[in-house]
Amino acid sequence: MIRPELAARLAPWRPAAAASTTAVLGAWLFTLGGWILWPVGAILAAVGVIWLGVELNHLRLRGGADGQGLVEIEEGAVRYYAARALGGEVALRDLAEIRILRLGGRPHWRLRTREGEALLIPADAAGAGALADGFAALPGADLGRLAAALERAAAGGPSVQTVWTAPHRGPSSP
Repeated sequence: MIRPELAARLAPWRPAAAASTTAVLGAWLFTLGGWILWPVGAILAAVGVIWLGVELNHLRLRGGADGQGLVEIEEGAVRYYAARALGGEVALRDLAEIRILRLGGRPHWRLRTREGEALLIPADAAGAGALADGFAALPGADLGRLAAALERAAAGGPSVQTVWTAPHRGPSSP
């Protein structure tokens, strides 16, 4: 019923549309009134608005898939495969810092581990949109801040931006 090209373009917007529908449904229930529908509607509307904010940040972090390589996030590890560039794997729990670099006019993610190893991923690599889900699990990560920094880099802003740093871990106990 819907042309495949249009369905493919609308697919990333499905979660945001579901969140908007949830918020509108909650607002509608709230307007019906009553001791039961007021709190249910208010909670549903609040959940929908918060969910919509998260989904809009995810959309901002997704780039086009016209860059080099492929990104996967599986079992808490970011994997980057590339034919003409260095690929690699980094565990999210080992990350110490995330930076956005502008190289050749295009933004790249630079993931550095506590041991000093680094993985460079083009922001427009296929599957790079999944990085938002991985970054959301990091302590203190702000997806809005990451998305804004990525947009600044894509628009010709600063060539190096540190967007997340791991909280200091104290000495581990035996």
